[in-house]
Amino acid sequence: ARVLMRALARASVLASAFVSRLHPSPRPLSMSARQGLTDHERFLFDLNGFLVIRNVLTTEEVHAANSAIDVHMEGLRSRDTPGLRNAKDGSPHAAAGPRLDMGGMLAWPEPHCRPFRQLLAHPRLVPYLTALCGEGYRLDHQPLVIAQGKDSEGFALHGGPISGDDGVPEGRFNPELQYRCVAGQPWTSLLAVSAQLTDHGPGDGGFCIVRGSHKLNFPVPEDVTHGLAPGFEDHLYQPVTTAGDVVIWSEATVHGATPWRADRQRRIALYRFAPANMAYGRGYLEVPPEAYEGMTPLQRAVVEPPYATRLERARVTPDAARDAPEGAAPVTARSEAKKAFDRSLFGTNYF
Repeated sequence: ARVLMRALARASVLASAFVSRLHPSPRPLSMSARQGLTDHERFLFDLNGFLVIRNVLTTEEVHAANSAIDVHMEGLRSRDTPGLRNAKDGSPHAAAGPRLDMGGMLAWPEPHCRPFRQLLAHPRLVPYLTALCGEGYRLDHQPLVIAQGKDSEGFALHGGPISGDDGVPEGRFNPELQYRCVAGQPWTSLLAVSAQLTDHGPGDGGFCIVRGSHKLNFPVPEDVTHGLAPGFEDHLYQPVTTAGDVVIWSEATVHGATPWRADRQRRIALYRFAPANMAYGRGYLEVPPEAYEGMTPLQRAVVEPPYATRLERARVTPDAARDAPEGAAPVTARSEAKKAFDRSLFGTNYF
């Protein structure tokens, strides 16, 4: 375990030398941020299966999110039973303490829900979500806050395009966790977005990822999954991040976490998004409508159930998120003749 942590710390120090760890004051979006991934970012995501987007959230936005969590600390749930632990005993991912999870942030009363709702259509993130999931991207899993104290466990490696239903190693094609790039257009069936609410320094632990594993053709060996294969720590990457950074990755990219070793509590807000007509999670079938009361039209568009954009789906675009964040979500009208014909066939506006 010590060898693993040293190797990850070395990689993190090298990475941190090339990025600024300062939070600038809010500034206008660059042209590349307005239009989507830059050519360089597109190359890096296709190469590695993840990106670190620096300084997405301002200091004020990070503070608002953490303050809201502080008010709702009673909502933290401990993964302290054997069936809920995420790492194999005795593995480099294991530690004595459990991870703490919290949900329901989108339904918290104002102003506590606001920083978490803003992430659904944040103008800095929309170009990335649209580029990787397509217009009409939707919230798939219900968002999750993860909190960890010192010496709490990580997470065995999971995910990948050749995996079982739970993302565990298995030698079969998993249609739910896929990445493709066709004619220069990247696409993923499920995109994770992790807003960093605390700093993650070299050697602290936390998120780790296997670069390029979104293109795997073979399942991850079990001893690799648990970090027990000699020398495999050389293939893990652990980004150094500052509160306000956002890490995005395809769920087709094998990832996990190492134990948290810092004295301060680790906090992230974790979201998963999917293309408009795809779904992995099923929580959207049970969330009561009142949980979304007060959302802006753009935010409300992101929590719509899965269906195609051509069926008059309200969608978030980079221009709308930048220029009219409180305005109506764009919709492409469907032919009235086709809707009338569908009503005559099915009694509904849409097939």
